[in-house]
Amino acid sequence: MTAYEVAVRAEATLGEGPTWDPATGRLIWIDILGSRIHTYDPTTGRRTVRTTDQHVGAVRPRAGGGLVLNLRDGVGLLDPDDTFHWLHREPVPGRRANDAAVAPDGSLWAGTMRYDEATGGGTLSRITGTGEVRTVLPSVTVSNGTGWSPDGTLMYYIDTPTRRIDVFDYDGEQAANRRPLTTIEETAGYPDGLTVDAEGCVWVALWDGAAVHRYTPAGTLDRVIPLPTRRTTACVFGGPDLTDLYVTTARVGLDRPHPVAGSVLVIPEAGKGLPQPAFTG
Repeated sequence: MTAYEVAVRAEATLGEGPTWDPATGRLIWIDILGSRIHTYDPTTGRRTVRTTDQHVGAVRPRAGGGLVLNLRDGVGLLDPDDTFHWLHREPVPGRRANDAAVAPDGSLWAGTMRYDEATGGGTLSRITGTGEVRTVLPSVTVSNGTGWSPDGTLMYYIDTPTRRIDVFDYDGEQAANRRPLTTIEETAGYPDGLTVDAEGCVWVALWDGAAVHRYTPAGTLDRVIPLPTRRTTACVFGGPDLTDLYVTTARVGLDRPHPVAGSVLVIPEAGKGLPQPAFTG
């Protein structure tokens, strides 16, 4: 069993979306339903918390500093001086933002879902720094993990209720030829957030699975990291050498949550991650 540590002890309702910001040497993560953006500096232990005006599905660093936010009513930009403005505003009653990722070209691939998780009520859209929006997948249920292979020719994607990790051919802007990479067995939970490592393997956090799985580019399960709390939500490599795997967790819906539920866990020296591109906007 791989040893885990508690990086950030917290009681997040729906901890999610960890991302490593190399410019600041900090982990950024969110509590979606708590409307909070957290940061954590593993060198100093310093933590910050910022409250957002509405539920926040994902936060990613911007190339020029500041953050891009996938919010309930659309995508917004937070400047380094804390000024906020909308890049794309599209409120839909009953719908909220969920996971998002930055593609190799610096565009944001932002997901949405219905609060009631109605089938087909969510989307996946590509948003550029100029605010150009293109809906890539118009009918998904719980849009979740998105990532790219080391050479940028493949895109991985999860619509959680399907229990699949899907793979697309990717040409730098378009994703095509969707097909299953692997299907998660029912006893293992539901696939949630993912990250891709330097070997091209896909790591996925399993909601109600109390674990992170690693799959090879051929879709073969080759590593299981058991964790103590059921609702593991997303994972990312961080630290100066991108070798530590950070895992967010949730407390929502648990009658008797484990003491670390809602915290950020870390598995030191778990592997080797890929540098994540910043949003160019």
